[in-house]
Amino acid sequence: MSDDELPAFTSMPTSLTTDGLIMRPFSVDDAPLHAEMISERGPGARHYGATVATVEHIIARLLREAAEHGFGLFALERVDDAGFIGYCGLIVGRGSISEPEIAYELLSRFRGRGYATEAASAVVEAARATGRRRLVATVAPTNAASFRVLEKVGFAPVVPALDDHAGYVEWERFL
Repeated sequence: MSDDELPAFTSMPTSLTTDGLIMRPFSVDDAPLHAEMISERGPGARHYGATVATVEHIIARLLREAAEHGFGLFALERVDDAGFIGYCGLIVGRGSISEPEIAYELLSRFRGRGYATEAASAVVEAARATGRRRLVATVAPTNAASFRVLEKVGFAPVVPALDDHAGYVEWERFL
């Protein structure tokens, strides 16, 4: 089915709350910490070395895309401590509007605490409520931590699992 023949999907909520996280729309106030997170990716990574001004433009694009598609990325903050710690949500990416890609990333100091799994679980449930039936994910083959998050929220590798064009492992989750 092409995106021109999409079934009617409801929009995802603009914010979600879990036991430990507030998942909200991005704000320009998130730009400095988002830029820091991007710098942690290392040389050669997408947007590496992005300035705060560049990230403000990225945030504006993310907000436009969320309004257009009815889904997008949420800025994450902890319930007990306000402030940007990362993001999680749905993008078109290598997916489509009907079968979007889940994406998540955290500042390094917040990794390994279960926040990505908690956020991804909430996003999967919100995606199911929109009427979607499948989500995809693409992960670098060396990113074992992301593999564990995807496994915990019910994703499985697509066989063949390696996208020859980009070098990413493809995952899917039926809802």
